Amino acid sequence: MTSPSTDTAPSTPVTQPLWDAPVRLLHGLMALSVVGAWLTAEAYGWRAVHISFGLTLAGAMALRLLWGFVGTPPARFASFVRGPAAVVAHLRELLAGRARPHAGHNPAGGWAVLALIATGLLAAGSGWLAWQGGEAWEEVHETLANGLLLLVGMHVAAVLLTSWLARDRLVPAMLTGRKAVPAGTPPTRAMHRGLAAALLVAVLGFWAWSLGPASPWRDAGEAAHGQTHGEGRHHRERDHDDD
Repeated sequence: MTSPSTDTAPSTPVTQPLWDAPVRLLHGLMALSVVGAWLTAEAYGWRAVHISFGLTLAGAMALRLLWGFVGTPPARFASFVRGPAAVVAHLRELLAGRARPHAGHNPAGGWAVLALIATGLLAAGSGWLAWQGGEAWEEVHETLANGLLLLVGMHVAAVLLTSWLARDRLVPAMLTGRKAVPAGTPPTRAMHRGLAAALLVAVLGFWAWSLGPASPWRDAGEAAHGQTHGEGRHHRERDHDDD
């Protein structure tokens, strides 16, 4: 059976439904979580928010990993993860100005997706271990988080460059679900909007609990913040006594 992303001969692209609603929602949640976790990483009093972003990122990436096996054909890894030869061929076409829209991720983008998911899960996992009291994991978490930011930056740059060179509007496609694909590519008929709506409700419910009075890390964050101020006051008082 021919893969949805396989197009061996040039053909006139047509715009049609491709990315289902869960893929687009998870993509947005991952982007928002990375930015939010980065902005709150060193902010005092925002520990609960930082942890919430990290857990949202982990959940979204875990679901994207699952959807890569059971989701709609364009969302499955089997439809866009290719070997090194296909990646090299795509890059050569791109540099030569002969690149064309793919049905789904291009061969290089497929590997970028896997790298982002793997690094994101490791960064979130190490952050959880660091919060549990594993001080040895703090440096690991910081290194993985910086690596994730680097990958995200490279991913955004590659998307913009590919959109320009291949005349493939990748950003609008991820927002609307419609994308230019080679003629003859089967459209995605099951967009699973109900599932995406249920996921969004679950995420909003998690955030309401995560930042509410029952949140375990909210209390821990306030305690840690208060302990920091207490230690500072103790040191100032000791210095005053020494004088």
